Amino acid sequence: MEEIVQHLTPLLDQVTGYIYPNEIELHWGLLVVIYPYLTGLVAGAFILASLVKVFNVKELQPTYRLSLLTALAFIVIAPLPLLAHLGHPEKSFEIFLTPNVNSAMAMFGFVYAWYLMAVLLLELWFDFRQDLVTMANESKGFKRLFYRTISLFSKDLSEKAIAFDHKAVRVITIIGIPSAFLLHGYVGFLFGSIKANPWWSSVLIPIVFLFSAIVSGVALVILLYMVITPLRNKVVDMLCLDKLASYLFYIMIVDFSLEILDFIHRVYESEESISILASLVQNKLFSSLVIMQVLMGMILPLFTIAAVKTFKVPADLRKLLYFISAILVQVGIFSTRWNVVIGGQLFSKSFMGLTTYKMTFFGLEGLLVSIGLLIMPFIILWILIKILDPWRSEDAALSTPTTGQ
Repeated sequence: MEEIVQHLTPLLDQVTGYIYPNEIELHWGLLVVIYPYLTGLVAGAFILASLVKVFNVKELQPTYRLSLLTALAFIVIAPLPLLAHLGHPEKSFEIFLTPNVNSAMAMFGFVYAWYLMAVLLLELWFDFRQDLVTMANESKGFKRLFYRTISLFSKDLSEKAIAFDHKAVRVITIIGIPSAFLLHGYVGFLFGSIKANPWWSSVLIPIVFLFSAIVSGVALVILLYMVITPLRNKVVDMLCLDKLASYLFYIMIVDFSLEILDFIHRVYESEESISILASLVQNKLFSSLVIMQVLMGMILPLFTIAAVKTFKVPADLRKLLYFISAILVQVGIFSTRWNVVIGGQLFSKSFMGLTTYKMTFFGLEGLLVSIGLLIMPFIILWILIKILDPWRSEDAALSTPTTGQ
């Protein structure tokens, strides 16, 4: 009992007003913040890739395969924060063996499995099949066996087989678009369906989550493309970069409009929780919501990209402004996830008091593990790029000598 009192005493100093004893310590911490952030990057990267195959946006071709590999790298790590948060992560497979259609969290496992195996992996396999067969033919020993295996021992490089690959990729991408919408819209649904929490309970939460996911995914691909291209000793395609920035700008406008609409709707309803929510924003979330999410993560990038699109800005300066804007967007979207997950637990169900989240550095729920989980997708992406070489076909086409006139 004395240990419990000693543990809670520092937390009580951060409490304002009246809260229930079981609300002093938050149950969902930084790991649960990272989970919707990572899934948002997955959905956003895939939606960006779909613009090339479904909507024929040729300017984005240099980032098509990079977007797919980015989605795969992040979706592999996306469930790990939740597994680390569970008391018994080894029991997580039971949601597949004993499905419960009445549990939104349990059914999300099937949404995740569908998107990973039936959509993303299939599209990647059909898109890279020709390159995998070619690399297997050009390799020897273990490397040859490796590429043979991941190509499922396919050897057909005929025009008919390649044409079928292209058609399959297009069909899978069309199926994948609503699947990506479902993946992250479902994450928003998990929060929006909790009626007991007025900070989460909103019909717009799934839609806001979805569009903010697309924003974060596009911004991430911009950052990766601008960093990886010089490392390959290649020149950044400004047509591609300008088009990426344009899509980022338009989606941010939609996302910002939805967030404003949600805010106006809450204020107009003025339910009994409006006072505690106003106090929450003014006291506990002012820095993370007003400054980081709205000003730094939304308004500043919007004005920056708008200025670039309005005035004639040199290419080097455009690249710098796009890069800074993409970083600010990531800060803003992560702050959004923080404000939803952490912010929704900072006020008491009595609507009469506020508490504080105290983050630790070590431990499974600490900052160190969270940083590791955020770094892991980039390591996996680096490995995937080394194995699959997403620009192989593009480089081969550029190196092929042209016939003289």
